[in-house]
Amino acid sequence: MDNILFNEKDLRQKPFFEVLQEVQSYISENFSNLIVEEETDNTREQLKNNIRKYLNDKKLKAEELSIQETIDKLYSEMTEFSVLNEYLDPKRTDIEEININAWNDVKVNFSDGTTKSVESFSGPRHCENIIRRLLNRESKMILDKSRPIVRGHLSKKIRITVMGDGVIDSSIGLASSIRIVNPKKLCKQDFIEKCTASKEMIDLLEVLFQNGVSMCITGETGSGKTTFMSYLLTTIPYEKRIFTIEEDVREFDLVVTDEKGKVLNNVVHTCTRKSDDPAKVIDQEKLLETAMTMNPDVICVAEMKGRESYAAQEAANTGHTVITTTHAKSCRATYPRMQNLCRTSTNMDSFTLMEMLKDAFPVVAYIAKYKDNVRRIKEITECYRDENGNSKIVTLFKYKVKENRINKDGKREIIGEFIKVNDISDDLKIMLLENGVQLNDTEGQEAENI
Repeated sequence: MDNILFNEKDLRQKPFFEVLQEVQSYISENFSNLIVEEETDNTREQLKNNIRKYLNDKKLKAEELSIQETIDKLYSEMTEFSVLNEYLDPKRTDIEEININAWNDVKVNFSDGTTKSVESFSGPRHCENIIRRLLNRESKMILDKSRPIVRGHLSKKIRITVMGDGVIDSSIGLASSIRIVNPKKLCKQDFIEKCTASKEMIDLLEVLFQNGVSMCITGETGSGKTTFMSYLLTTIPYEKRIFTIEEDVREFDLVVTDEKGKVLNNVVHTCTRKSDDPAKVIDQEKLLETAMTMNPDVICVAEMKGRESYAAQEAANTGHTVITTTHAKSCRATYPRMQNLCRTSTNMDSFTLMEMLKDAFPVVAYIAKYKDNVRRIKEITECYRDENGNSKIVTLFKYKVKENRINKDGKREIIGEFIKVNDISDDLKIMLLENGVQLNDTEGQEAENI
């Protein structure tokens, strides 16, 4: 029942959070079950009716809000996530991250590259209470003095890190980073139109990947690595079996069905499992070992960041097609980064380990988010061995900036072009030819020795 039983002109008005404190105390004393029970249409209506009745009896509403707006906002505060509700809406696809630096400093990063300060919490305790509710309701995680740092997933789409009292000054409430993962199912034309890469670059990565060349998509956080890797996985022929490995929760959704629901392709999706009991932990390394026995044609390790890195290169060096991502600042910096990650699993000498990594992942694509908020493949490299057995890294394609300016609308604009620098190696050409693929040859520059 949404009928308002009083005239707004006759009501007392208070700041919203004073009204909240008053109503919350009343509801907690008399109808606490409506808050702790799982939300249903019935409990939702009962709680709103009780809020409405209290306001009517006390002739009260919040300043600058209508009666109905007061009821709706009170309900939201008492059962949902306050100022975060608008930005946690699962229907939204325009938000990348919510950063809480303090109770009075909440910023939202949007997918168009802009950052906006949004409505803050009413105080440190309000901030703590809302984040604790979020952690507990969505994933049963607990933040307290014995566990002042919490990391995990709230859902399939949301990663969260929270730091509370013990590592953060209690006067600011807490600090948190809430990462919204919106994997977009983009086609080749989308990447071309968005200037992520040229058609020739994407064609090359596709044909190499489809013909068994393992590769790493590298870049910084938010550069679009996973989105592009996800696209490459969709180009794998349906008869080939794909085995994906992810951390904690599954974000990939590569299964293709027809209009009758029949599965057309061949995909196994897996994710790790955490546990306080070490015997029950299933990490990426364990999943990789299992994948090797599952007859995969393609193995996708969503991100290399620990012990699984060594297992991934082992898989690639034993004939499996492996695609993965990692954080690095360039194509050439990717191999030392992988080497450091592998150190958690092996004491192999540095030279041998580096050579194995180059053989395992001969192709690296580096994606960067430029200052104009456009994600571009900045470089694609190939590592091959010359006639003397020495490894060489050559640039196949690169993005060249011609002009970096502020346009008439006051926005950053970067003008550039994708340039082909070198052909792929003779070894890759022969491999493709043996598989029935022939690429057009062009002149290239000399390879660099490293």
